[in-house]
Amino acid sequence: MTTRRSFIKNTSLLALSLPLFKSNLFAESPIKKLPAIGIQLYMVNEDMAKDPAGTLAQLGKMGYTQIESYGGDKGIFWGMSNKEFNKLANDNGLTLISSHFAGNEEEFEKTAALAADIGMKYLIYPWKGPQKDIEAFKRIAVEFNDYGAICQKNGLKFAYHPHDYPYKPVDGQLPIDVLLANTDKEFVDFQMDYYYTVTEGQDPETYIKKYSPRFKLCHLRDVLKERLPAGSEDESACDLGQGIINYPHLLSTALDNGMEYFFVEQSRFYHETPLQSAKVNLDYLKNLKLV
Repeated sequence: MTTRRSFIKNTSLLALSLPLFKSNLFAESPIKKLPAIGIQLYMVNEDMAKDPAGTLAQLGKMGYTQIESYGGDKGIFWGMSNKEFNKLANDNGLTLISSHFAGNEEEFEKTAALAADIGMKYLIYPWKGPQKDIEAFKRIAVEFNDYGAICQKNGLKFAYHPHDYPYKPVDGQLPIDVLLANTDKEFVDFQMDYYYTVTEGQDPETYIKKYSPRFKLCHLRDVLKERLPAGSEDESACDLGQGIINYPHLLSTALDNGMEYFFVEQSRFYHETPLQSAKVNLDYLKNLKLV
């Protein structure tokens, strides 16, 4: 039989447990945020060509923490040694994560060794261009597997950056599908360019989920709601948050499927300089609530 004393004791214990129960039940789930925000240096290539030290200093002061380079006229280290450029980046709070680089196997071997020596994570092949048939893309896949093996041997990873042409049908197939199917996931990752995927009428989320976790990096810019004419000099890009791409959802999906590195890469500057655009895009990502 339940006594008055035991009833009071049990009731008191229940009362004590309710606040904790309520707190756990209604606590807000952790806010999902990007691990870091980077920028592809091609976006500010004119500034970098004039003053690499000053440009990196401005990017660091804005709040960027990662950079991706590319193989320009001065090479991926901007006319410096790998260690000199890496130190310059680090001195401004920036980590050199990756670089776009196109070359043959010998050049990949040399560049991969230099990149690994300073702790870079990726070399990324940026451009092969349209091909006459789908068999050409199958041969490219074999080439990418070789580059990936070279990078792995040297202590970093290899990825491919699709532009628009891999999303255009060739012989009844999409080259991007052929490249994903015919490259070895042990050696070849991919860098999603949301702009090109969307403008070519494909769904980035479908690719990120279907091939998870192969899309390990991405480029970020938005797409105008009112598309500019085909071949327009200014393209149809706009700053993040000013277009049609649902980044709050897509970046949440990306994080859930293994994406690790996120680089702003604007290509159209409307009433702003590239550095001003870099700040606008960074502020958008800093305040973005992923859903």
